[in-house]
Amino acid sequence: MRLQMSPGLATVLSLITCISCAFETTAAIDIPLEVLGHVNIEQLPTITVQSPSSLIAFPFDESFPVTCEAKGNPEPEFRWTKNGQEFDPFLDPRLMKEENSGTFVIPNNGNLTEYQGTYRCYASNKLGTAISKEIEFIVPHVPKFPKETLEPVVVEEGQPFTLKCNPPKGIPPLQIYWMTISLQHIEQDERVSMGLNGDLHFSHAVERDSRRDYCCFAAFPRIRTIVQKTAMSVIVKTTNAILDRRPSLLTPSGVRSETKLVKGEDLKLECVAEGFPTPQVDWVKMGHQLPAKAKLENHGKLLIVPRAEQEDSGKYMCKAKNPLGEAVHYFTVTVEEPPEWESEPQSQLSMIGSDVHIKCSASGSPQPTITWMVNGLPLQEAPAANRRVFGDTIVLHNAQAPNSAVYQCEASNIHGTLLSNANIMIMNLPPMILTKEGEDYSAVEGKGVMMHCSVFSSPPSSITWSREDSTESVEGPRFTVHDNGTLEIYRVEKDDTGQYTCLAKNTEGTSAIDSMLYVKDPTRIAVAPEDQQILIGTVAQLSCLAEYDKSFSNYFELLWEKDDMEISFNYTENSRYFVEDGILQIINVSHRDQGVYTCVARTPVDQDVASALLMVLDVPDAPENLVLSDHKSRSVKLKWIPGDDHNSSTTEFVVEYEENQWEPGNWKELLRVPGNHNSAVLKLHGHVDYRFRVSGVNTVGRGPSSEPTERYKTPPAAPDKNPENIKIEAHLPHEMDINWEPLLPIEHNGPGLEYKVSYKRQDMEEDWKEHMVKRHSFVVKNTPTFVPYEIKIQTRNHQGWGPEPKVVTGYSGEDFPSSAPDDVAVEVMNSSVVKVSWTRVHKDKLNGHLGGYRINWWRLRSLVDSKKSHGDKHTLTFPGDRNHATVPGLTPFSEYSLIVMTFNGRGNGPGSHPVNFKTPEGVPEKNPVFRVTDVQKHTVSLAWAPPVEPNGILTGYLLEYQLINDTDEVGPSQTVDISNPDTTKWILRNLEPMSRYKFNLRSCTTVGCGPVVSEECTTTLETSLASTHGGISTQGWFIGLMCAIALLTLIVLIACFVNRNKGGKYSVKEKEDLHPDVESQGMNDDTFCEYSDNDEKPLKGSQQSLSREIKAGDSGDSLVDYGDEDAQFNEDGSFIGEYAGRKEKREKRASAEIKATIQTPA
Repeated sequence: MRLQMSPGLATVLSLITCISCAFETTAAIDIPLEVLGHVNIEQLPTITVQSPSSLIAFPFDESFPVTCEAKGNPEPEFRWTKNGQEFDPFLDPRLMKEENSGTFVIPNNGNLTEYQGTYRCYASNKLGTAISKEIEFIVPHVPKFPKETLEPVVVEEGQPFTLKCNPPKGIPPLQIYWMTISLQHIEQDERVSMGLNGDLHFSHAVERDSRRDYCCFAAFPRIRTIVQKTAMSVIVKTTNAILDRRPSLLTPSGVRSETKLVKGEDLKLECVAEGFPTPQVDWVKMGHQLPAKAKLENHGKLLIVPRAEQEDSGKYMCKAKNPLGEAVHYFTVTVEEPPEWESEPQSQLSMIGSDVHIKCSASGSPQPTITWMVNGLPLQEAPAANRRVFGDTIVLHNAQAPNSAVYQCEASNIHGTLLSNANIMIMNLPPMILTKEGEDYSAVEGKGVMMHCSVFSSPPSSITWSREDSTESVEGPRFTVHDNGTLEIYRVEKDDTGQYTCLAKNTEGTSAIDSMLYVKDPTRIAVAPEDQQILIGTVAQLSCLAEYDKSFSNYFELLWEKDDMEISFNYTENSRYFVEDGILQIINVSHRDQGVYTCVARTPVDQDVASALLMVLDVPDAPENLVLSDHKSRSVKLKWIPGDDHNSSTTEFVVEYEENQWEPGNWKELLRVPGNHNSAVLKLHGHVDYRFRVSGVNTVGRGPSSEPTERYKTPPAAPDKNPENIKIEAHLPHEMDINWEPLLPIEHNGPGLEYKVSYKRQDMEEDWKEHMVKRHSFVVKNTPTFVPYEIKIQTRNHQGWGPEPKVVTGYSGEDFPSSAPDDVAVEVMNSSVVKVSWTRVHKDKLNGHLGGYRINWWRLRSLVDSKKSHGDKHTLTFPGDRNHATVPGLTPFSEYSLIVMTFNGRGNGPGSHPVNFKTPEGVPEKNPVFRVTDVQKHTVSLAWAPPVEPNGILTGYLLEYQLINDTDEVGPSQTVDISNPDTTKWILRNLEPMSRYKFNLRSCTTVGCGPVVSEECTTTLETSLASTHGGISTQGWFIGLMCAIALLTLIVLIACFVNRNKGGKYSVKEKEDLHPDVESQGMNDDTFCEYSDNDEKPLKGSQQSLSREIKAGDSGDSLVDYGDEDAQFNEDGSFIGEYAGRKEKREKRASAEIKATIQTPA
């Protein structure tokens, strides 16, 4: 700080009586420590601590400090006045004193009455005097009722009377109670009531008012004292009749009264009336409505307006009335106020030669009296030539240093006193900048910054700020220099960075300091946490990512707060809060985790915050305060208070019950109530001891149940219902079993439950037959077969009969149907489906409820073979009443036999006469075997087996082949029509060498051709010798090969024999190598054949058959019996053939039939 002073400073400082800041304050002027570090400035005294205006010497306190502390320079000296007279505590050895303090302590060890009075403290030094408020030391006496003998109060019945209390005076508050000697409160009501003064009023006497121990007790809580008045006796003389009497007021007396109170106190107005019947009291405010905060107590006799305000002033009226008349009283209420400052005198620092204005004014009701003092003395006792009083203002004209003093202003009325000390300092002082030199300030771009320059001077200094690169003061809409010297810059920009100079100047000198401003990037939360609803017990995650100025990397911190309280992270095993990479994790969320979570991104110069609401979802809490009401014989009303729904609205309440007779401890649901209800009327059964509980349901789930209610037992009653789900069953032809669902035990409604079973035939006029049973079943014997009955079942207990039962119809026992369907006819639809029709069996022959019809059929033979073989029986069931059905899945070109029968609950009836029919031809099945047997350069040999089921007379085969090389080009399809059905082999000639062909074969009847079986093969590059010269067995190379094999076999046998004699063994592998399975050998490597049928595998051993011939006569019959097995059907007619087994047998048979060299037929 650079400081320049005038030469006369030392002289000025010697005249200083008070120091203050360069502007007015409301408190005593304190010299800043920075100033005192440079110069020693004397200060006026200032009262810092004093006792309250009322100090009560309670008898249970050990001592009573009367406090007065002050500060000043030099240190103040203290003196006291008591009741306006000088009082020196040091002259009384019983008082305890402290050095350099005005406080003294009155010990509670003697007669305190002599210390009672009004004290005032004066703190003085050579500059002036400050005074305290008046302190009243009150020594309360122990209140007592006077000892007196009270005559009994004698009153006639129906007449009013009052018992006087007249409590002694004491420290308020005063509390009055009327009780008996045994400390039982006197009951008060509209007839008997206590007034505000403690009197007990009776509007009219009754006989029970006679007693000898009416006692008035007065309690003084602040002194912990209760005193009792002598007991009073009341004697009520009875009369034959009490005469009615119009009202009159016992209190207050007269027609009008005035009431004054202080603002903020409670306004209390009372009207206690006598009369018979007991009068009722009404209250009105004349010309206005009663204040909204007004309330009535003491059975309407006491009107209370809490914390009265000026607007509560006015006229009030009470009116006491009964059927004979009325009595009124008018209250004029005035709300007064203690003094309150309108303009409190302020401490001031003024320059020499100026005019000083000290203003003091106060309001109150009555209007306060203003008293001026200077240094504790009345103005007239401390005259000053340049001082004038103008109304509520003191003016010091051309003030000089000696005019510095402490001025006191006291405002008083009957309700209180206000005192204010104002330190008036007259002096000149050059500027002293209290802010440190070279302060560094950091500001955030776009935000504001305050650069301080605190100055102490007199007269006040003019303060300017300038930049380092300019002597001109900073100006513009973004710059403001406040009265305290602070420079505020709005919306800081990067260019604002640099050095700033504060210059303070007044008539006594100048002073300046430099400060540095750095502009930083703002802190900003880039990813803010979002509001969440989380299930209790799960993990909540709140994300927060922030951007900030990189120069604060070592100072940046990311904090989390919950409900404005910072979350501490201790990272122990019991901690539930974890933060990692800006994500707050809350483990095992509980109800106490609900709240507002705030992410605080903070640097030394700014911060950004973002908040999110975390709501914890849970099932509803258990309802509380279950209450049963409206108790009736068969119902009760249940009310409850819903529990907390934990942020998920309760959708419904579940009411459960438990009874202690049939299933004690087992809670069952009674009903459900919508979630916006909190009561329900429960329909109950008779003779049950209930208790109930309630639980809430929301979207999270069902909450815990409430505590159960008390038990409620309903009286016994007749049953409410009869059995349900009556079932009539007939296990035997001449019986009828009647079963029903029994009533639940809770539905009995009382002891002795039994059932009355009534029945009669429906088709005959006869009386009801009745039986009483306790079980829930009954068997009717000797009934005709399948006749209708009417049945009803009624409940009864010891209280009476249940409601009239409903009649149900049932039938007696069934027997087997006695007749078969007639006129059975079969219409062939196609080769595998027929339609069967018949004439329905008459209902009289059914002997029961019609179940439907069944069709049984079996295959007699194939029309290809004249030999008959009875096949397995197949059945289809058709429920219901019908006269035709369709039978699918038949084998074409076959002869079948068929019968039809009906059935009921007892079983099947007799079958119809068998009907034979034949199915027409169909297309054959797929050939079970189709393979390539030899492949040459231009020819391919094919062989196949006829279909197992030709489904007609075979007329031949259709052979198709086509070139299918591995390119996109496909050759034309060529067809060979083989008209001889006995042919099972074929040679295709003139084929392309080294080409791939696909072959398709289908078997045909007169109806058409069956499904395709395919094979693929690639022709060779050269023609083999075997193909040129016929059989392979005639070739020399083959004979040589066989001889070599024989020789090799002989050698192996000799080796084995030798090895065996040595005890050795040869391996199975060697045996397999020496004796290969001929059937397991494939075709020659140069055939390139691939079998493409998805359903059939290549036949084993086809290669070895090339040296043999197939007998022409055997080819047609070789596979006649192939697959001739029984098929199976379900009851609904669906086919369950074991196709896999048939296919395997077909392969084996077909493999055995191909036994000759393939050749082109002649």
